[in-house]
Amino acid sequence: MTDAGKKVKQARKLSGLTQRELAKESGVSVSTIRKLEQGERSGARMETLHALAKPLRLTTMDLVEKPKEDGARAETYELWAPTRAELMRPPAFETDGQATPGGVDRVLAAAELLYRDHHFTELAALLPGLLRDADTLSGDGRGVQVRVLQLAAGALTHTRQFDAAELVVRRSLTSAQDRLEASASVNTLAWLMVRQGKLNEALALATQWADDLEPRISRATTSELAAWGLLLLRASGAAVRNNQPEVAADMKRFARSAATAIGREVQVRHETVRTFGPTTVRMLTVEDALVKDQPDIALRLAEQMPLFAVRPSSSVRSRHGLDVASAHARLGEYTEAFGKLSELQARSPEWFPNQTPARDTLRTIIDGRRTLTPEMRHMADTLQLVL
Repeated sequence: MTDAGKKVKQARKLSGLTQRELAKESGVSVSTIRKLEQGERSGARMETLHALAKPLRLTTMDLVEKPKEDGARAETYELWAPTRAELMRPPAFETDGQATPGGVDRVLAAAELLYRDHHFTELAALLPGLLRDADTLSGDGRGVQVRVLQLAAGALTHTRQFDAAELVVRRSLTSAQDRLEASASVNTLAWLMVRQGKLNEALALATQWADDLEPRISRATTSELAAWGLLLLRASGAAVRNNQPEVAADMKRFARSAATAIGREVQVRHETVRTFGPTTVRMLTVEDALVKDQPDIALRLAEQMPLFAVRPSSSVRSRHGLDVASAHARLGEYTEAFGKLSELQARSPEWFPNQTPARDTLRTIIDGRRTLTPEMRHMADTLQLVL
């Protein structure tokens, strides 16, 4: 029996629930609970543990055997090998040419566009040289250097290269010149922890920094409000996944206050690619509804999404699309769900294969249908989903 299975069985008995009663309260099948408790399954998805934790009055992490680390594919490691090698190289003191803050900043702007559009193959080719040049900057160039490191950390997290991502994000945090620069690195570090399943650590980190950065709203700058709001959203996301809905609601309420004070979606200088504002808050509220297993509410919120002049980041918009697809699938609306997945795959073909929620949603679609189309089989192959 796995540690997770032991924890579920022990908590269920202490609560006085039978396996059938726990299944009814959690929405997890009796068969899954039985196999988990008897050790016939090596582990359970975070989504399953979250569902089981609620009726057992536990946090999700109380049932987790160990942090979940779903790493990158072999071809991804090969593509990013030059970037990882550059990160491990000793500090550089000179380059073939003369790197200047302005020159590096211009290349960084091009790299940021590739990141936003999920063009990871092109970004992987550009990033080693950009990191090398940025490493030689000092003085006025330190801010550019930090943004390059933050971009690399985000790209590595997106592509599930978690060890390398942690190395570079901690380097960016050490090099940050002020609290706002540092907050962007902390946000990425907390996101990395969430993707690894380290929910307690992510919640503690984001909450501590949000508390330290809490501004006086009537006097705060847009950058200060955005930094605070983004950390609150990160803390809320970790809390709702850890079955701490009250904590999540408090964090989301404060984030909404920051977004309302700004009044629009903005991208501030210290954030390389993230935006913050009312639309970002609303999109992540849709995600929270799904984590709470309220797909009907998630779709209703999605339909009420406001128009925006500054678009939320591609990652937020794409993840929002996955949430919409998942909500349709959970409601048995498989045609709509697969249509949304197909749209996302076509729009971000390099981002899509790394998304566990896409794999989970396609599994729900497959389990709910009698026959599969050739397109569904092709997507399953892309996501490495065993049929």
